[in-house]
Amino acid sequence: MEFEPWMLLIFPLFFGMGWLAARFDLKKLLSESSALPQSYFQGLNFLLNEQQDKAIESFIEVVKVDPQTIELHFALGSLFRRRGEVDRALRMHHNLVDRADLDDEKRQQAIFELAQDYLKAGILDRAEILFGELKKTIYAQPALEFLLELFQKEHDWLKAIDIAQQLTALVGKARYHTEAAFFYCELATEEIAQQNIAAARTHLELALQEDKNSVRATLMLGDLLLKEQRPEAAIATWQRIETQHPDYLPLVAERLLNTYRSLDKEADGIALLRTYLEKYHALDLMNVLFDGVLKQEGSTAAYQLVRAELERNPSLLGLDKLLEARLLEVPMDRRADVELVKNLIHQRTRSLATYQCGHCGFKARQFYWHCPACQAWDSYPPRRSEETGISL
Repeated sequence: MEFEPWMLLIFPLFFGMGWLAARFDLKKLLSESSALPQSYFQGLNFLLNEQQDKAIESFIEVVKVDPQTIELHFALGSLFRRRGEVDRALRMHHNLVDRADLDDEKRQQAIFELAQDYLKAGILDRAEILFGELKKTIYAQPALEFLLELFQKEHDWLKAIDIAQQLTALVGKARYHTEAAFFYCELATEEIAQQNIAAARTHLELALQEDKNSVRATLMLGDLLLKEQRPEAAIATWQRIETQHPDYLPLVAERLLNTYRSLDKEADGIALLRTYLEKYHALDLMNVLFDGVLKQEGSTAAYQLVRAELERNPSLLGLDKLLEARLLEVPMDRRADVELVKNLIHQRTRSLATYQCGHCGFKARQFYWHCPACQAWDSYPPRRSEETGISL
């Protein structure tokens, strides 16, 4: 494209238009800024300097001078709640809900914030009512999620199941199916405590309808069958865990071996666990198998089992078990050195022999389906820390 002299006229024109636009925006900005109280800018300055207490007081002054600052009301209320000043948050959000000039969207926002205040304050009945009012609004999903949290706190598992199903219908996430299955398991646990075996079985079957791979429901169903003196059926049920999630087999290994033992079929149980160990290495599985082999076949066979497994899957916890097996083979007058090494390794592996929440990192000696620290469901890998490699 060739340059034409008339094009020189375009540049001054664009420059002039930009200058006019800038002046217009500047005048608008100055006009809006002059309309804001001085306390607003003081509050911003305090926030920038991380002086939250002074910032709050400044913003409160703005609200007194100009009650129409709705967004500032919301910001202050949320800040009060996060700081634990729930009474002030409640007053702030109550004032917003009571205002007659709020449009529907702002009123829904105010109700949502007020419901969170009640939840934070532990006034759960009022929180439940307000969250329930939001089920058909733009706040439906977060309101339902808060209701799910609320009903879990109250151990109202039937309502929790209902909310989980509503969330599934709303957003279609598989995790709500998984959580609903856990809630059915909680109901089953309560029924078992009351010796209501039939009701417990119904809850466990519903859990498996929600999540066909619910290991917890399968494990508990096997326990019920054992209570009913049906050991073969219990074994068959527990074996289904291999198709659901084989990593969880260590949790049922001792049950399997003890049940086979009660049937005078301990050798069959040992053979089954050997098969599992070859396919799915797990330290807890090896420990149960070690005890079974030691009792059934003797210390030499137990030592050989652990040694072979340690060669395949080296670990400090495995070494600790190997030294334990070695002690059984060493004559009494030569045990001192082995015992010394065993004790040193055992002390070192204590922190590795824990289960660790994959969500918050909380460590525990026992396995949990529901983390006692962060309240997450199914967040514990069914293996020890050394095996999972989790480090939080």
